[in-house]
Amino acid sequence: MGRTVIVGDVHGCRGELEELLAKVGFVKGADRLVFVGDLVARGPDTHGVLALVRELRATSVRGNHEDKVLGMRASGGDGEHGRIAEALDRAEWRQLDAMPLWLDLPEHNLRVVHAGVVPGIRFDRTPPEAILKVRAADGRGGWTDAKSERPLWGELYTGPPHIVFGHNALSEPQLHKWATGIDTGCVYGRELTALVLDADEPMPRGRVAVRRRLVSVPARRKYHPTKR
Repeated sequence: MGRTVIVGDVHGCRGELEELLAKVGFVKGADRLVFVGDLVARGPDTHGVLALVRELRATSVRGNHEDKVLGMRASGGDGEHGRIAEALDRAEWRQLDAMPLWLDLPEHNLRVVHAGVVPGIRFDRTPPEAILKVRAADGRGGWTDAKSERPLWGELYTGPPHIVFGHNALSEPQLHKWATGIDTGCVYGRELTALVLDADEPMPRGRVAVRRRLVSVPARRKYHPTKR
């Protein structure tokens, strides 16, 4: 096994994803590629991103946008997610169905989720909706997806394991003691970011050490209005 490359929310930005993988020197068949979810929607090329992820035999946890599309398979829906659901082929549906809510990487002492965990609740009792959407928490089991609320859940969470997550797009990575957020808002015109770890390398401790493992490329343009 070579390196592990964990990529933040792509949201259909295939061009930026290809640039990021070239920048880190990703080697198919040697390196492992993992995504924090939200491969789909808001950006220019959902189908292209899904195809590239399959081609590279990558793994992705489920994001809230994949979950929304999956919920429209039987009942249908309006808007962008409804259009995506109508256009997915069998291979793409299988791909979304196969996405777990979390992925443990014990060789790195970390867990990959889309949005996060809820401090004050055991992980095995955490509501799936929270894993997909949490942004802030109160440390006593309460949580919210509201963008303006504080403190961020990562400020309160104490591991192990270290949590690597996306969902909450900020201009800089979130570098907490036990959690690292790598959604840097590519689809909003910012950057696409990856965490790169050597084979069997434990997740580094400390902001400086983690930042050295992060690699980013700029967005080609703003594809979706910024909500902050």
